[in-house]
Amino acid sequence: MSPRALDYESLNENVKKVQYAVRGELYLRASELQKEGKKIIFTNVGNPHALGQRPLTFPRQVVALCQAPFLLDDPNVGLIFPADAIARAKHYLALTTGGLGAYSDSRGLPGVRKEVADFIGRRDGYPSDPELIFLTDGASKGVMQMLNAIIRGGQDGILVPVPQYPLYSAAISLFGGSLVPYFLEETANWGLDINNLRESVAQARSKGITVRAMVIINPGNPTGQCLSEANLKEILWFCYRENLVLLGDEVYQQNIYQDERPFLSARKVLLDLGLPISKELQLVSFHTVSKGYWGECGQRGGYFEMINIPPRTVDEIYKVASISLSPNVPAQIFLGLMVNPPKPGDISYEQFVRESKGIIESLRRRAHIMTDGFNSCRNVICNFTEGAMYSFPQIRLPPRAIEAAKRAGKVPDVFYCLKLLEATGISTVPGSGFGQKEGVFHLRTTILPAEEEMPEIMASFKKFNDEFMEQYEDHRGYSRM
Repeated sequence: MSPRALDYESLNENVKKVQYAVRGELYLRASELQKEGKKIIFTNVGNPHALGQRPLTFPRQVVALCQAPFLLDDPNVGLIFPADAIARAKHYLALTTGGLGAYSDSRGLPGVRKEVADFIGRRDGYPSDPELIFLTDGASKGVMQMLNAIIRGGQDGILVPVPQYPLYSAAISLFGGSLVPYFLEETANWGLDINNLRESVAQARSKGITVRAMVIINPGNPTGQCLSEANLKEILWFCYRENLVLLGDEVYQQNIYQDERPFLSARKVLLDLGLPISKELQLVSFHTVSKGYWGECGQRGGYFEMINIPPRTVDEIYKVASISLSPNVPAQIFLGLMVNPPKPGDISYEQFVRESKGIIESLRRRAHIMTDGFNSCRNVICNFTEGAMYSFPQIRLPPRAIEAAKRAGKVPDVFYCLKLLEATGISTVPGSGFGQKEGVFHLRTTILPAEEEMPEIMASFKKFNDEFMEQYEDHRGYSRM
């Protein structure tokens, strides 16, 4: 009997090629250990609420009222919910045709897209067109929509930063394209070297690959750096000269833990540059409610905005979005609340500011605790997390540890991370899941564990690491350098 369509042997080969380390071997082993009763600290994925972050009060009040609109008719509703939350719930329900249980337009509710456009206009100082904004089930869905539109076949390449978030490598594999890596410079605080970009493009073209687009992740995941204005200008001019679409993954724009390099959108820098580039370079930017001080990962709310994309192309993207009928409607309300939060003078304003500031200030402290903790460990060096939610320390593995990993049939940093998991319950992601230079090893961890638990977690890591190094180091001369 010949293989059936869903037998492994006859599956779409692109599906089999997909690798996604964030939920890979380490995560599966951690889940097994958790079932066996071991306490696991899941730092493998940027999932703030799973690690104890409390939801912001105002958006949850508004969405609760939208989900249960009969509460608005209760004479006592004003005793439980503040007047501004009640008013906002009525506002969002009025934007829908049938409440949260009804489909919306495939691009999202027009009223919410207008709120997103107003937010972008305030942020960048240039107006935004709601017709060029699509609401999506998290930023990931938007990224996949755009990559699907750009990749025509195996000869089409996408420039992706390495280390990279594996959504990109996985989606490019799934759509049958080619990932073209450009390496970030760890010794330059994960900066981007334009010469390296040129080399990557030249190398890809020499193999017959047509490079079609470039991805930037700003602030960086897993590397945590914030791109400077000078760097963004270089990138924009590079894409313009090479005729590339720029895909700006800007989901961590609220997560900034230093004052030297504030977040600047690629869109603002592009429009500041003026003609001809501002009217010609194609740019798609992504944002989400999953990150920042919201951390509403499970709600799956996001958007993308297109700049300089021809109307016929926008129509084609709309057609493909229509296949899914509608993005998640409650998530669209969360998105509206993120881009249009309580204002000074509103009843809920002070509480909202107190909660959101408290989260960001705590994350800033946690970024320092984690960076300092890693840098106090033997054979570990770590750049400061300027933004996003991750720390990406380099682990200088001794030759004997690399040999032991080979004997165990494991990639060296997977071997290290598995040992760390078994010894401490800390579930991380090996650097090899994000890409790294040959012979260099890292791990990625989120900075999201509760602040009060962080010193104990870092002490546990240090104890494990120092014992590991003691076990595998050749004391006849292997050194940190």
